[in-house]
Amino acid sequence: MENYTITLGYVPVRRDMFPDKPAAMMNQKIQVRIKEICEKLGDIELIDIGEVVEGGLLWCKDDVNVVIEYLKAKKVDAVFFPHCNFGQEEAVAKVAKAVGKPVLLWGPRDPAPQGEEEFRVFDTQCGLFATSKVLSRYGVPFTYIENCWLEDKALDVGIEKFIRVASVVKSIQGMRIGVIGPRPRQFLSVEVNESELLEKFGVELTTIWTEEVSTVVKKLQKGMGDSIGTRLGVELPVTVRSWKEDGEPDPRIAQRVQEFKDELDCSRMEDEKLALMAAVEIAIEELARINHLDAVAVDCWAYLASQYGIQACFLLGDLIDRGLVAACETDIHAAITARMLQAAARGKSAPFIADLTCRHPSNDNAELLWHCGPFAKSLRKESVKGSIRSGKGFYEIKGGDITVARFDQIASNYQLFADQVIGCEGPVTNGNYVWIETGNWPEWEKKLIYGPYIHHLVGVHGCYADVLKESCKYIGHLNHDSVNEINSL
Repeated sequence: MENYTITLGYVPVRRDMFPDKPAAMMNQKIQVRIKEICEKLGDIELIDIGEVVEGGLLWCKDDVNVVIEYLKAKKVDAVFFPHCNFGQEEAVAKVAKAVGKPVLLWGPRDPAPQGEEEFRVFDTQCGLFATSKVLSRYGVPFTYIENCWLEDKALDVGIEKFIRVASVVKSIQGMRIGVIGPRPRQFLSVEVNESELLEKFGVELTTIWTEEVSTVVKKLQKGMGDSIGTRLGVELPVTVRSWKEDGEPDPRIAQRVQEFKDELDCSRMEDEKLALMAAVEIAIEELARINHLDAVAVDCWAYLASQYGIQACFLLGDLIDRGLVAACETDIHAAITARMLQAAARGKSAPFIADLTCRHPSNDNAELLWHCGPFAKSLRKESVKGSIRSGKGFYEIKGGDITVARFDQIASNYQLFADQVIGCEGPVTNGNYVWIETGNWPEWEKKLIYGPYIHHLVGVHGCYADVLKESCKYIGHLNHDSVNEINSL
């Protein structure tokens, strides 16, 4: 399964002309609170600069390069600059610029002034305005949590959303997508610019021959699973290697078939076909592992049907359930979108790739999100048993809050559509589906028709449209788009 750990650099800052003892005490309080929040969120590694900076607060220019090198060595995914008093905007900007990761800016509200004879020892909000200006001048994008009390719920919410933003940014940078087979002939809508994806976003496509999948399937059927994934398997196509002709099938095949039967009605599928489906699924997982893939985009129309007489739909959804994003119809942009949504949800819910299919017969603001069977089985509606037929999943999925998104492009202009919908009731149909309601479907339809989008959207349960919008500022070359006004964090 995907690791969603975020390594967060904790870099508290102070102003040298303010008393150092109150700032140090404030840092101790902030650190205790941040650790509590991070422990509740889980999968966050907090990197404190106290190991390399005396007193643990950044203010001196002499410490800037030390902190930069330390954060880079720790491979932080994001940097948090809590202001323990006015702060030191130059130091923050230099560190943030050099590290080049998402930046979180925040400071606690000051205690009430105690009369005209008191010298205020914090003025934290004042310093936050200064730091934000200098970050902008340095060309450093940043996320800001309002100046609030240390125990305020806004701090919990803000940090959680920022961690999700960092997770989305991390998911796309250096993403590797395996392309298994060509796109279906008539699907011009899923064409992509491979070189631009690499140049603009660091997204790398790597071709996986369908023969490689077939060869790994045969190895699994012959009990040769332990020979998959050696260094040789990375450097040479697996098709050039031999295997013994006799052997017991890899035990993972039977185990996976049993998992299918335990959760779904498989009575319309022969055991032989279920075993083939399981073998193909495991083969794709193995090829993803040895090629260090984050996602796959698969020719689901021709290859498996002609080679094995099965449809690819259900196994693609099951791969997503197991942590590997798998897009049907060789839709690479859908794979990118799904990976981003998977990261926004931090793996707590599986994304699903759907067709925008038809309008609701009686609700003018509702639409059918449907596909022929590739939605993860974990998404089934509570009252639905579900079945597998001809390799396709047949079940309605749950409703509730859903974020829908689409990463797409026309003429080198990349946009990320991201908005919120809610599940609603609608007529029963085949395959996998959920009816969703919008605030104004005609506006949605107009937005999606004029593009640069297609008939595929990706959904994930939860409210993450604001997280995706905020992520765009860090990813670069990507403009956020929506129908509703999505607030920034």
